[in-house]
Amino acid sequence: MASPVIIGAAVGTAALGARYLMRAWEAFKTRPVVPIARKFYPGGFQQVMNKREAALILGLREHAALEKIKEAHRRVMVANHPDAGGSHYLASKINEAKDIMLKKKQVSDSAF
Repeated sequence: MASPVIIGAAVGTAALGARYLMRAWEAFKTRPVVPIARKFYPGGFQQVMNKREAALILGLREHAALEKIKEAHRRVMVANHPDAGGSHYLASKINEAKDIMLKKKQVSDSAF
């Protein structure tokens, strides 16, 4: 008497599992296509750049190694250099981010 109940429960469980897998597969196929390329910092700039923002601009962690900072700066600068059609403003922000990550003293905006 117990074996038909067990068989029925097993068939029902298998049917529900198959239904779940089919719905998950359909959801997977209709998901939006996300590019595999790296995403860089999408936001605007703050008035005074902090270490977190500098790390986001360079695509690094806040406590990155010296070599990683230099390599990331070079990579981002190649993509945004003014001589290659990039913006002078972005180039200055990228350089400022590198200086903050390397803990260099900020120079005053004044020429005097």
